[in-house]
Amino acid sequence: MIAPGSTPNPAKIIDSSAWSRPVGEGAPTPHLSVLIPFFRDDPEALLTALDAEAEGLDGRVEIIVLDDAGGDENLSARAAAAVRALRAPTRLIQLAANEGRARGRNRLASAARADHLLFLDSDMLPDRPDFLRTYLDLVAHGPAVVVGGFSVAQCAARHDHALHRAMAARADCLPAAVRSVSPEKYVFTSNLMVRRDVFDAEAFDEGFHGWGWEDVEWGARISRRFPILHIDNPATHLGLDTAEVLAGKYEQSVENFARLAARHPDLVSRYPSFRAAQVFKAWPGVSRWRGVLKQLALSSLMPLTLRVMAMKAYRAALYAEAV
Repeated sequence: MIAPGSTPNPAKIIDSSAWSRPVGEGAPTPHLSVLIPFFRDDPEALLTALDAEAEGLDGRVEIIVLDDAGGDENLSARAAAAVRALRAPTRLIQLAANEGRARGRNRLASAARADHLLFLDSDMLPDRPDFLRTYLDLVAHGPAVVVGGFSVAQCAARHDHALHRAMAARADCLPAAVRSVSPEKYVFTSNLMVRRDVFDAEAFDEGFHGWGWEDVEWGARISRRFPILHIDNPATHLGLDTAEVLAGKYEQSVENFARLAARHPDLVSRYPSFRAAQVFKAWPGVSRWRGVLKQLALSSLMPLTLRVMAMKAYRAALYAEAV
């Protein structure tokens, strides 16, 4: 599902032995394709966990991994070795040049052989031993979109990750009943199952670049055409960031938020981040406030609750440029 006219990006293909057996010639047809892009994050822990469960699922699960050219040759070599060792049918696509979050996931979908696609980020780890089976049980009912949710349950408690952990726990690690109130808002590609025909109708917008909001925008489009089912089948987000890295991601997400808001003003206008950005837009000297808020958020000497409030306000002050 690469956009027509795109510059070709050479790819090296590495398969596990189970993948090499053609489907339909004695090998079972996969019912679920697990799609995992990675860029400078090691996917080995996730692959090991998925392989352990997939072994008892009679070949109904295949795994496709995308190495999105992060520039770490050692990581690429380790990922290739891990894929070759897996018992589940697994394919690794190693790109020559980085494609980014949206286009990379579209490429993964194009490589899948099953009728249901499960997108997982490489720094996730299933919280339940029946994680894949839970999705397979749903496949028989043919839901259009299923969001499993995510947690920080398996994350090690690190002082330098305290801010990100607190923000994720408050805003993102929510039960299905809460997420279902605004179903499109909580569509995260970190743990998302999609029926193939739905994804063929609505792929990720490759106009998004850098970090953030391409999955929420996809969810907004999808919600206008298909139902979104939220369930409690979470995976832990192991890749928590330091406060400095998190602030940097917010800084590079401004254009993406603007793209989201321009395309779906009726939905985005209800988001607290949008309303807060409008408030900051009306404030004189908002650029000076950004610096103060960022300093508060980054200061490990401040109470964590205050740092969370400051980081949210900093993000809103950044997004004032986009509303």
